[in-house]
Parts: sequence; structure tokens; C-alpha cells
Amino acid sequence: MTPQYMLDTNICIYLMKHQPPQVRARFAMCFVGDVVISAITLAELEFGVACSGEAQSANQGHLDSLLEDILVAPFEARAARAYGRLRAAHRARDKKKDALDKLIASHALSLGVTLVTNNEADFLGFVGLTVENWVNNH
Repeated sequence: MTPQYMLDTNICIYLMKHQPPQVRARFAMCFVGDVVISAITLAELEFGVACSGEAQSANQGHLDSLLEDILVAPFEARAARAYGRLRAAHRARDKKKDALDKLIASHALSLGVTLVTNNEADFLGFVGLTVENWVNNH
């Protein structure tokens, strides 16, 4: 099955913490495999879990539960090529905070999927990238 949506790290954290009904409703309209996360997002989420101290066990459980319904898309050569072009086009916006967002955006572009985020500002100006916010129903 070809994915249609990729969740970014921000929306995954929001889902695990708040489980908003409007996002659950959007998921209900999707089939298994329609929604993925990037391997980059998984790496960020695992880092967050590892740094969460006393809440680590609970947070790992939340992440594992999320991954029961959402597949992880591997970051492959096509995504790496898209990243090179995207980063070159946005060199003026080259901040450390932005590096992983660029990797996730390029991965979504390489797969031709819509990126779902709860922070659209992180992905403004990336030509060709379609972004949706399921929390605010944009």
C-alpha cells in the first residue's frame, strides 16, 4: 500500500500526550499503510523517550502503541537526494533546529505524501511540500 500521509515528530508527540478526538477521526478515515512516519521521526521520538527520566517506561509504551498502527518509512537514497536539493534551496534557513525538519520534509517530498504537523511554521516555504494540520483541521 502506498502511503498518503507522513506524520512529523511534533504531531506524534501531541498524539501520544493528548490523543485528540479530531485526529482520531482523521485516522478513522485512513487505511493501514496510509499514514507513516519517517525513520528520522522515529529516531527523534526514541531520543525523547531515552531522555525522559522517570517517565521513560510510560513514554516507551506510548510510542510502542503509536507504532502498532503507523508504519515507519525507511529514509532511502531518493529521500537523501531530495534532501540535498531542499537544503541547498534553503541555505539561508540553515539552523541546527531546522536540520531534522528538512530531513523529514525531504522524505515526505520523495514519497509524494502530505506532511501532517501541528506546527506548520516549521515547514513553510518548502516548494512542492503539502502540509496539513489535523489538530486545527486545516
